Amino acid sequence: MYKLIFTALLSCYLTGCVISQPAAPNDPFYAPVLGNGPVPPAPTDGSLYRGDYSLSFFDDRKATRIGDIITIVLSERTVGSKKSGVSVKKESDNSFTGTILGVEPRVGEYSLDTSTQIDRDFIGESDADQSNSLQGNITATVTDVLPNGNLVIRGEKWITLNKGEEFIRVSGMVRREDINLDNSVLSTRLANARLSYAGSGALADAGEMGWLSRFFNSAVWPL
Repeated sequence: MYKLIFTALLSCYLTGCVISQPAAPNDPFYAPVLGNGPVPPAPTDGSLYRGDYSLSFFDDRKATRIGDIITIVLSERTVGSKKSGVSVKKESDNSFTGTILGVEPRVGEYSLDTSTQIDRDFIGESDADQSNSLQGNITATVTDVLPNGNLVIRGEKWITLNKGEEFIRVSGMVRREDINLDNSVLSTRLANARLSYAGSGALADAGEMGWLSRFFNSAVWPL
């Protein structure tokens, strides 16, 4: 019995002490990808022209191949609002006059006359507002070219401050048609987009709850 109680308390303690691993630089998933595709055979007819590396005078220098660099313009803004209200009211009024064959029996001051009145009133309201905004630029690399021509991009930016570090990570897919003339694309044009912005250090730790506070705010705490 004591072992069971000790095991339950230990599991609750460990649940409150769980600390997620912070993000770290040089994540292989966001590492730049070099254009190391198959090397085309060298021309054998004496010409210097190579069709796979040709450039047109009428084309823009946009990212089209694996390893090319593309700039993502972060322009994210989300606004959410929710409001609900519930109002319930119920009234009940009952009365009973006690007579037997037209005669009202009485015992001293008491009689069978009875009356009841019940009033119920419940009002519940909830209101929630949330707004987020993310602005800036991050340059990523093309990691893959899909058969339909869409580009898969990934990248990260780390900024080291005197009190910690901040990072921005982005990944997703983009159409070549959505890339601007300056080789940039809005983040709202990314499909399956994953945007992350966070920080580490003394300033970020100041906004985190301690392990004991997380325990009392976790689902294992019954109150």
